[in-house]
Amino acid sequence: MPPTDAASASIHRMFAAIARPYDRMNHLLSLGIDRAWRRRTVQLVPPTANAPILDVCTGTADLALAYWRAGKGQIPIVGADFCRPMLAIARQKCRRAGADGAVELVEADARYLPFPDDRFQIVTVAFGLRNVRPFAAGLAEMVRVCRAGGRVAVLDFSMPRRWWLRGPYRFYFHRVLPRVGQLLARNPDHAYGYLPASVDEFPAGEAMAEQLRAAGLHSVAYYPFTCGIATLYVGEK
Repeated sequence: MPPTDAASASIHRMFAAIARPYDRMNHLLSLGIDRAWRRRTVQLVPPTANAPILDVCTGTADLALAYWRAGKGQIPIVGADFCRPMLAIARQKCRRAGADGAVELVEADARYLPFPDDRFQIVTVAFGLRNVRPFAAGLAEMVRVCRAGGRVAVLDFSMPRRWWLRGPYRFYFHRVLPRVGQLLARNPDHAYGYLPASVDEFPAGEAMAEQLRAAGLHSVAYYPFTCGIATLYVGEK
């Protein structure tokens, strides 16, 4: 069921409108690097037991499918998202991959996950936590459903650390990407203008690591990808 609060309802409407071109646009605008980031996430936070894994804000299930492949289809994978059109695309992808029925897809708001406490060995979110309002509520739910000794992993955009890359990348991210995205996706909510704005508002680096600690995680570490264009944050419950 779509959220009723105004901010979340607006985000829900935007993602519903871009569900069909979502994968194509992501791969195009990232030059395909987003696939490598998800593979690296699975390498850094691999399954360690025959216990379920949850991917929150799963979208079209790219990270859920990456974990399904890593577990050779032997580990239960659950993907949760509040946007039904995104889940429809995800189901098509799971069928094509041969994971139909092996990856369980659930329509759910990240702030109110319909799972018991301490269920999952790994709880992940890729490029979705900053879309949760407030994101601390989504992070708290991820921690709640993670079992003791399990890990929570947050992958999202950040700004490059190296000075020579920061300027050109910021120009691309704020000026080029929104225009190209809008031209190709034709979205009335200007989804690709929303993207850089939401990244600017989202904490990064040590500030985000501190958010994970505040949510109750320990042994928090973070790993910049591609010179810091994306960062993976990992904490243990």
